[in-house]
Amino acid sequence: MLPSSKMLTRIVSVLTCCLALASVHSTPLQDFCVAEPNSKVVVNGLACKDSELVVAEEFHLTGLHLTGNTSNPFGFKATPVTVAQLPGLNALGISMVRLDFAPWGLNPPHTHPRASEMLTVLEGTLEVGFITSNPENQLFKKVLNKGDVFVFPMGLIHFQRNVGYGNAVAVGALNSESPGVITIANSVFGSNPSIPTDVLAKAFQVDQNVIFQLLAKF
Repeated sequence: MLPSSKMLTRIVSVLTCCLALASVHSTPLQDFCVAEPNSKVVVNGLACKDSELVVAEEFHLTGLHLTGNTSNPFGFKATPVTVAQLPGLNALGISMVRLDFAPWGLNPPHTHPRASEMLTVLEGTLEVGFITSNPENQLFKKVLNKGDVFVFPMGLIHFQRNVGYGNAVAVGALNSESPGVITIANSVFGSNPSIPTDVLAKAFQVDQNVIFQLLAKF
């Protein structure tokens, strides 16, 4: 049975409303919205600072030329540039991160719940990859060299590892001023409070003693 003209009108109205809302969400309503982290106004993000009080320094950040400290168990350091470090990014939908890797350093499996990421290798050789969602859980993996670019779709688990003999440097561009990071192992074994050990043991199909050992590391 074909839908009535009244039903078609309703469908068109709903679609028009959705498109209008999407347009409002993505279209700036003012020149900028510098973050005001101390504001008591509750919004989806950070409230805007009075534009008359904004200064140039709030659009400026230095230090990305500095090598990150990779003296840690992962041999890896991320130096983010999000709205938390650069208030002028608020409401612009962009951010970036510098990634430093010691030889065989690893940025462990993680996700960005609010952003896709485009990675560019500046120095060295990185093995990178992401995994699709259930039930396929397909791994897309590639070895990148200087000048190569790779994209990680929003929300999917991904990783980077230095497979060269020297240090490696990369820069990631993300389409959110607050992309978020969920490191899988930290979240599962380092949550507060902890996930019950019997839940983890059943999920990973291992003895609870193995879970206790893993929890002790986080």
